[in-house]
Amino acid sequence: MGVPLYHNAASTCSVKARLALVEKGVEFESQHVDLLKGEQHDPEYVKLNPNHVVPTLIHDGKVMIESSLIIQYVDEAFSGPSLVPEDPYLRHQMRLGLKKVDEKLQPFAGIVTYAIGPRTILMQKSEAEREAAYQAIPDPKKRVIRRSVVENGIKAPEFRGALEGFVNYVDFMEQELKSNPWLAGAEFSLADIGAVPYIIRLNDLAMAPIFGPRVQDWFDRFQARPSFETAVTKWVTPPLLQLLNTNGKEVWADVEKLVAEIRG
Repeated sequence: MGVPLYHNAASTCSVKARLALVEKGVEFESQHVDLLKGEQHDPEYVKLNPNHVVPTLIHDGKVMIESSLIIQYVDEAFSGPSLVPEDPYLRHQMRLGLKKVDEKLQPFAGIVTYAIGPRTILMQKSEAEREAAYQAIPDPKKRVIRRSVVENGIKAPEFRGALEGFVNYVDFMEQELKSNPWLAGAEFSLADIGAVPYIIRLNDLAMAPIFGPRVQDWFDRFQARPSFETAVTKWVTPPLLQLLNTNGKEVWADVEKLVAEIRG
């Protein structure tokens, strides 16, 4: 029996936690949380994670939340190959990278995802069912945004800004990878684990044309790591992946125009 991990197969933040655990060689006991069914709002789960999100890690009876903090805990608490640079400056750069993801990218992930992917599933539900799902979101601002992107798709007023956040981050990565193969220097680190779920999401949404050559090379090398198969590919749900990819292709022409405008 491994450490209990409450996660979701497709959740960007859950991908971070699984990758860190697998890279460290730590077995985990999967506690899957179905986000589309609203299991993250179950009162028993909310006792563990009052933010109504995944992942949540339990180790030695202690509860850990917030994915970027979880992966740092995993590196510190378990033996195995270090996932942080030895050099103090590069370690700072790694932490700065995680902070950038949390502040400049994660807030946009749900907008881009729901505006293109799961919205087609949710729009098949009754208006009352959709409203109940919105109301279960504890943050009023996030509740309004979720309703907007599900009901309006990429025409939602929030979508362009979210897409711009992704484009700016991909362009930032392209520059960072000019001088080093990984995001915090010569060695693979938590900075790469923190970034890859969002590149996966763009790829799944048929938006890989956004990537520059260095980002694509970095992503290819990441996918070649054994951990990718165990922590990512193994958990892919083919129908959901097909949905994301199909919906992404359907709106790509409009998204491509927005990307061109953003990049000027």
